Amino acid sequence: MSNEHLVETRNITKCFGGLTAVDRVSFHVNAGEIVAVLGDNGAGKSTLIKMISGVHQPDGGEIYYNGRPTTIHSPMDALSMGIETIYQDLALAENLNVYANIFLGREKTRKSMGVFNVLDHQFMYDESRGILKKLDIKIPSLRNSVRSLSGGQRQAVAISRSIYWNAKLLIMDEPTAALGVAQQHQVLDLVKSLKDHGIGIIIISHQMRDVFAVADRIIVMRRGEKVGDLEKDQTSTDEVVNLIVGSETVV
Repeated sequence: MSNEHLVETRNITKCFGGLTAVDRVSFHVNAGEIVAVLGDNGAGKSTLIKMISGVHQPDGGEIYYNGRPTTIHSPMDALSMGIETIYQDLALAENLNVYANIFLGREKTRKSMGVFNVLDHQFMYDESRGILKKLDIKIPSLRNSVRSLSGGQRQAVAISRSIYWNAKLLIMDEPTAALGVAQQHQVLDLVKSLKDHGIGIIIISHQMRDVFAVADRIIVMRRGEKVGDLEKDQTSTDEVVNLIVGSETVV
């Protein structure tokens, strides 16, 4: 079995004008591992994940994917490598149904009358039902518009889309924000099941309770620097909060 990390950054740096948003940050994520990235607003969390997802290009340092140095030129580049990002807005088309959203932008077509390309609704429905069943996600009807779903169900659809399209690394930005308690539990249970499927997961969150419920490791950032890399089972909420506000440093 390979000891290579799924994704690793080495001294990665990003500047915007005179501001250093991410300052020589090294960290890694393994397959089947959940890593939470915490920090106050402006700590550099979003900039860090945007370099991994191809939105920003690093000004220094290196990114490794499966042990090999790589350059991620764009979000499409990241997608082709199996790096999927789910932002807070989920990027779902609310007027479309569940299976249409899972295939959004990658619709399956078939020939009609041997000439015309038409959408293959049955294929997309069957495939979507299969991935939802695999992940043990319960949605009343795949033919319902996403608009009719709860927040937790919408998050599940976005996650299912990523896994169907063969995500190896899933980056989740505040996955439980604006969800009720029951829906938060549903999403966190789903995240834990993705770990069992061998998916590497990075979670950006302000919800300490959620982080301690699912994460294996916790990365803490402050003012662009990594100030902590902690095993969840060997730390506490107090220690993490102290790192976030600057009371102590553990690297």
